[in-house]
Amino acid sequence: MLQEAFISAFRNLNHYRGDSTFGAWLKRIVINKAINYLQKRKADRIPDDDRWDVPEEEPENKLDHFPFSVEQVRDAIEKLPDGYRSVISLYLLEGYDHAEIGEIMGITESTSKSQFNRAKKKLKDLLEEGKI
Repeated sequence: MLQEAFISAFRNLNHYRGDSTFGAWLKRIVINKAINYLQKRKADRIPDDDRWDVPEEEPENKLDHFPFSVEQVRDAIEKLPDGYRSVISLYLLEGYDHAEIGEIMGITESTSKSQFNRAKKKLKDLLEEGKI
C-alpha cells in the first residue's frame, strides 16, 4: 500500500501546488490510500489473531484493570464516524500531533483537537453501552 501511495505521488507530482509542505502533501496521499484500503477491506476482514498480536502476559500497570478487551476497543473504533476514526487513529496509533493531522486532513488544528475529544467521548460511550 505504501508503495502504491508513492507511485501515485510520483505520477501526480505536477499537481503539488505548494499550499502545504511536501511532506504533508505526501502524508495526505498515504492517508487517503490507507483509508481507501480500510474501507475496501471492511467487508473482507482478516481473522483477529492475525491483526492483534497481544502477548498473553503483560507487565502489571494501570491498564491491567481495563474492563474492555482489545477486540472490543477495535470494534468500537471501527464504529466511529470516518472523521473521528481518522483523527483518533492518526493521533494515537500513528503519533501525529494535531497540527500535522490538520495538514493531512485539510482541517484546522483546533478542529483536529475537538474531533479527537469527541471521538474519545464517543468511543467511551460505545464501550460503556456495549454497542460493539
